[in-house]
Amino acid sequence: MDENNRSPNRRETFTKAPSVPFDPDAMPVLPVRASSPGEEPPEGLRLGDLGPAAESEPNIRPAVLGEAFDDPFVPGSVRCIACAHRCVLRPSRIGICGVRQNRGGRLYTLVYGQTVVARAEPVEKKPFFHFLPGSYAYSVATQGCNFHCSYCQNWQISQAHREGRVPESRYLAPETAVAEALAAGVRSIAYTYVEPTVFLEYALDTMARARAAGLHNIFVTNGYESPEALDLLVPQLDAANVDLKAANDDFYRHVCGALWEPVRDTIVAMHERGVWVELTTLIIPGLNDDRRDLRVMAEWIATAVGPETPWHLTRFQPTYRLSGLAETPAATLVDAAAIAREVGLRHVYVGNAPEVEASATICAHCGERLIGRSDFAVTEWRLVDGRCPRCRHALAGVGLEDSPVIA
Repeated sequence: MDENNRSPNRRETFTKAPSVPFDPDAMPVLPVRASSPGEEPPEGLRLGDLGPAAESEPNIRPAVLGEAFDDPFVPGSVRCIACAHRCVLRPSRIGICGVRQNRGGRLYTLVYGQTVVARAEPVEKKPFFHFLPGSYAYSVATQGCNFHCSYCQNWQISQAHREGRVPESRYLAPETAVAEALAAGVRSIAYTYVEPTVFLEYALDTMARARAAGLHNIFVTNGYESPEALDLLVPQLDAANVDLKAANDDFYRHVCGALWEPVRDTIVAMHERGVWVELTTLIIPGLNDDRRDLRVMAEWIATAVGPETPWHLTRFQPTYRLSGLAETPAATLVDAAAIAREVGLRHVYVGNAPEVEASATICAHCGERLIGRSDFAVTEWRLVDGRCPRCRHALAGVGLEDSPVIA
């Protein structure tokens, strides 16, 4: 379903990006002939191979996590190790993500600061329910993604390179992004809507400035970061909502073009290294709604990450290459949540389905209602110093001491 044709009565979803216009006459950045200031390009490169960008193209910058790859047939090849794909790129080739390129025998990012989304939103929309509840986050995103999910809600920007589209964007320097975030009165910056690992360099520079300004950093991610990328991110990362699409390789291979194991490892690594983790699963009819698979997923969450890990179960709405599927029945979402609670998960939320939505936070120990929500807003707050007022059980999360609700 095209964004422009969506029903005006349909509620905005958790993860749907704001509408992004396209310029039909826009052209990608023109190729730059191979050259490296002060040095010759690697031996064997052709004259027409891409090299560093001109000063007029600030979005094209040297990338981190690129390493030389010894290809005896194609000198100047590099490997990008930012994500688990570990793409090997011959000169001028672009990675699976569509935004990281071998230019002149060196790895470059093509989207540094080239934002297609930059705006303040409720942190509950990300969705985070146990991280600074009731606050706002400044969402930033470029185009590109290292997955090609056939149901992507944000395909106009994440899959623009595959669809031959050029989304409108503006250059937003890290210091400007932080300044705009502070002016908007947010408490965090969210790197979101596409996989933020593909714009790793921009995220890292912005995260450092955000921390210095007293802001938190949150990732909304598919979890495909490499261990090397996590080493760079974790010192600056406060929270991550990981899109747990399934708990098996079959779904990841055929629907997303990826593998399950790296996602599993990333979730565990983030949790063990002190990043606050929440998980989101979009339940898609006929693809990942099997009751046995849902139980396996819930059991894995409970044992690998912990029973108080928030799990957001959300309704699929027909879009992109799965526009012919029906939306997720309410009964499926209710059943999935029941399975998760049977397994022992304490904080299971149902979203994007107003008729059965479950967005209140309940005490894991005594069942007391602690936080009420409506339309991404906190409407009720019964915590006392982050604890249940009845049994004094501490709610798992970050920033739960002060109420965001004005009495």
